[in-house]
Formats: sequence, structure tokens, C-alpha cells
Amino acid sequence: MEVRTRFAPSPTGFMHLGNLRTALYTYLFARRNGGKFILRIEDTDQEREVPGAVDVIYNSLRTAGISHDEGPDVGGPCGPYIQSQRKDIYLPYAKQLVESGHAYYCFCTKERLDATRAEAEKKGEAFKYDKHCLSLSKEEVQRRLDAGEPYVIRQNIPTEGKASFDDAIYGHVEVECATLDDNVLIKADGLPTYNFANVIDDHTMGITHVMRGNEYLPSAPKYNLLYEAFGWTPPIYIHLTPVMVEGTYRNKKTGEYLMATDEDGNPVLDENGQPVKAIVKRKLSKSQGDPTYEDLLGEGYLNEAIINYMALLGWSPRGENEFFTLKELEETFDLEGLSKSPSFFDKAKLTWFNAEYIRRLPPEQFLEDATPWLAKALDPAKFDFKRLAELLQARTEVFSQLPGMVDFLAEMPDFNSELYTHKKMKTNPEVAKAALEMVRPVLEGVGEWTETALHDAVMAAVAESGMKNGQVLWPLRIAISGKANTPGGAFEIAYLLGRDETMRRLNASLAKL
Repeated sequence: MEVRTRFAPSPTGFMHLGNLRTALYTYLFARRNGGKFILRIEDTDQEREVPGAVDVIYNSLRTAGISHDEGPDVGGPCGPYIQSQRKDIYLPYAKQLVESGHAYYCFCTKERLDATRAEAEKKGEAFKYDKHCLSLSKEEVQRRLDAGEPYVIRQNIPTEGKASFDDAIYGHVEVECATLDDNVLIKADGLPTYNFANVIDDHTMGITHVMRGNEYLPSAPKYNLLYEAFGWTPPIYIHLTPVMVEGTYRNKKTGEYLMATDEDGNPVLDENGQPVKAIVKRKLSKSQGDPTYEDLLGEGYLNEAIINYMALLGWSPRGENEFFTLKELEETFDLEGLSKSPSFFDKAKLTWFNAEYIRRLPPEQFLEDATPWLAKALDPAKFDFKRLAELLQARTEVFSQLPGMVDFLAEMPDFNSELYTHKKMKTNPEVAKAALEMVRPVLEGVGEWTETALHDAVMAAVAESGMKNGQVLWPLRIAISGKANTPGGAFEIAYLLGRDETMRRLNASLAKL
């Protein structure tokens, strides 16, 4: 049996990190087993579709390095691979189920369904369709069809017995058929529901293993009843635990945040007497402000770091190694390492991963990746980006930090003279004034403006003055940068600024002192 897996996203506008992980696992399982990975676009919910979202899916997978063997843009023997283009496929299968008694036409109006739903709510019961139209005769059904009455086709769930399925992670799962609803297979607009289209598409595309979120566990018994009705062998199910996050929760309808309360139900207040937002465990959600894959790339996270980190959210490799290339993941991934417990997205841990990946980049690659970010703050014609990159690589966690780390080179920030105070260096504004007055003529006399020449001239003057190194170098760095933390020390900054700007800043800082 050739392993055939599929990733079937809906074109809703962005790549959720949970979706990315599902795509990654599905791809890795196919590659590990020498199988095929198929991309299928599930766009039957036309109301939720966002223009251009299909391109977002293509671009996201391409950037992530997740290549599909079959799909809308590459073709294949089981096309078309977009559900809306397959709409003529589903109705004949639904009619086949009607003929075999496993489905039936339903002509119930919205008003009747709303009324029965309201009645169930009044009784405190979960709404379940009452099979009202199952008793219609074939003649009555045909008469209504000929009259052009709107209809849906519903699955005829048995009222007794059990429906079951086997899952690679959760084992054998079964439910009482009496608890299941006669869900709609074909909607009034002629399009299939998500659940029905999945079954037909997975079978006709030869899908052998279905990986998806465990929110679909309750639907899996209904899927298997359909497979049984058709006489088909169901795929192997692999339901993945969700990616969670600890964060605030905002009501989508009201826009209000869930607020923290103490054991007695009283609001928790901060030091200013303001209510504190509650921190809860919830699924990752774009609507709650959690980042998407595109967001993380836009913040300057490396794709390789994102993929490595996401692979470990719900999967444990054998051994102690945490760092894997995509190729290594293809050779290592297995179902045995998948967890039954939810995993938690921790942006701080991702940032740590990213920093490690950045440090491992070849210097020339870091320079290439860093240049667009540096250019947001600095004119590349005026500054030595290569030297800046050498100073920044070991200090960078995320590329989006770079503009804020170098913007002082473009414009001297305003700063308080207390910044000169440093207990370890034994400096203060008075010491700084003396140090800067001593070093100013030294800098004015430097010939070739290089880091080496600056270092040699200043360090010789410091030794001759009897002052400690820090008592001169700390004030000099503050005087020409206006910041306590900079990439590189006084000599590197002076070199990057150039002679004229360095002396201008030094004179201005001395005047303030």
C-alpha cells in the first residue's frame, strides 16, 4: 500500500500555526514512508472564503519547504483538487446513499427547524433532527422534487447500536448511534457539507492516512458509517491534539476581555486599582491576537526556526537533540512520538530557537538577511553594514529587533547625563566630563579613522592619564551613542559614525556636561 496523505485547508486568509503544524506532520509522515502528499483546497463554505487566500496557502507551504506531490497548482491523477470544482461529483454519491437507505431527502423549512430547535432548548435538550422527512414515500419525494421544492440530503444515522473507529493515537473509539444527529450531506445550494465532501474526496483520491485536529473526533463515527454504507475501507485516522497558548481571552461578540477574579469571585486589581485581565489556557487564535505563520515571518523569525519549533509542539523525537533541519525531520518523524496531551505555544521558547538559528548562520547569510532590516533605520550608502552585521549577529534574537538596535547611528537620541553614572566603571557626570575632555584632542589627532587606530590612540592616552579604562571608554560610548547598550563598544561606534559625526556628537555631549 502506497501511503497517501492530504492537507485540506479552507481559504480563510492566513495560515494558522495549528494548520501549519498539521500540514507539516502530514507532509513528514508521507515523506518518511515514501508516499505522496496531496494538497486539497476545501472551499465549500463560500461565505468564509477570503479573496487571495488560496495564494496565501501556496506561498506559505512554499516558504515552509512543504512541497505537495499533487494539488491544484501541480495537477495529478485525482483532480480537480479544489472542492468547488468537484461539486458535480458529490450529488451522485448522495443519491446512491438515498437508494440504499443510508440517506434521505429533507424538505423541512427553516421555520420548522427553528421551531423544533427552540422546543429542544426549552426542554434543556441538545437539538437533534427528528427524522421528520424520513417517512416520506418515494412518490411524495419525487412530487416535491419535480415541483422544485428546496431540499437537503441528510445522512440516515441508525437509532440503535454503536458507531466506532480506530485512531492511531486514541485507539478504539465508539459512540452510541442514538446520540448522533442526521447531519446534512448535500446543502440546499447543491454543494456538499464539509463532512460529506471529506469522505468522498479522501476515498476518490486514495487517501490512506488522515491527520487532522482532534476537534473532528466527534465526527469520525459518522464518517465511518458513510464508509460502511458505501462498502469502502476507511483510512487510518490520526487525530492531533491542539496547539494551546496561555493568554488573555476576548469575547468576539462584545469585544470585552475576561477579567481575573479571586477565590471569592471578586475582581483582581493591579497596583493602580485597575481590573486585571485573566490568563487562561485556550487554543491559538488569530482573533485573540495570536500570531499566524505570516506574522512570525514578518516579525523576523527564520522559517527554519519556526518549522523546527512547530515540529516539537506535540511530537517528541527520540534522544536529546532539539534541532532538526526539514530533511532530518523527514527522516526522523514517526507516529510513536505524537502526544495525547495538548502542546503549548511559547513565543519565548520560539525566540530562543530563533536566536540559536541566527547564531549558526554563515556570516554572509546573516548579512543578507539583516540588510533589509538595517535599511529600515540606516542608509546603506552611509554605513558599513558588513561591520554592523559582524557586531550584531551574536546579539540578535529576532531580525525585527535590528532597527531599534542601530537607529542611534542615524540620529543621536536625547539622554540624561545620569547615564554616565556606572558603579562598576566608577563613573559619574563629573568623571565623564574629565574623561571626554582628555580624549577629545586624542581623537582629533587620529590619522586614519579605523577601529585599530582609534583603539591604539585612545588606550595609549588612557594609560598615560592614569585613569582606568572603563572611566574613559564608558563615557565615550555614552557621549557618541546616547545609549547604555550598543552593538560594539566606543571604538566600533566611532568607526561606524565616521570622524565628523563622532566629533560633532562628542562636542555636543561635552557642552551638555
